[in-house]
Amino acid sequence: RGEVHRRGDFRVVRMRFHRASVAQRRWPLPPMPTPYTAFLPDADATDRAGRALARGLEGGMVVTLSGELGAGKTTFARGVLRGLGWQGPVKSPSYTLLEHYPLSSLYLYHFDFYRFADPQEWETVGAAECFTPSSVGLVEWPERVEGLLPPADLAVHLAPATGGDGRTLELVATTTAGERCVNEIEAALA
Repeated sequence: RGEVHRRGDFRVVRMRFHRASVAQRRWPLPPMPTPYTAFLPDADATDRAGRALARGLEGGMVVTLSGELGAGKTTFARGVLRGLGWQGPVKSPSYTLLEHYPLSSLYLYHFDFYRFADPQEWETVGAAECFTPSSVGLVEWPERVEGLLPPADLAVHLAPATGGDGRTLELVATTTAGERCVNEIEAALA
């Protein structure tokens, strides 16, 4: 049914399948994540969604926040921090790349890679050391550090709503922990 070839110490087996037999097989492929989408009419709703996300967070998670400038990423991050009990100021780390929030239950590292220009900055700021089992990484502009960033548990995308005020929230969970966060947000916005 197949051809066997030797390459050094390895055996390569080339199998030939009839198309119909492959089509009839049931491959155990993981399901593709289904995005959850919601309309957020104002900054309060964006804050509420962030607070809901906080209820599902646990150490070791990575949450990415993407969207154009002014889409509400920092407002969402502020909601997350308020939901975790942070009472101090919350500012966008646009110029510093990183803000650290030591909370009683975990460490939250809020990254903003908008001004990230040189991969050496990843090392300079010590970003890799921030992704630990006892911390949560909240990452704005994740596309600027692709290849350096650990895989996200949850991808959050915010976009201005077409034709008016508010914004569209899209969530894609890639882990069970990420799904738990989506469920929390869905319940809070229902």
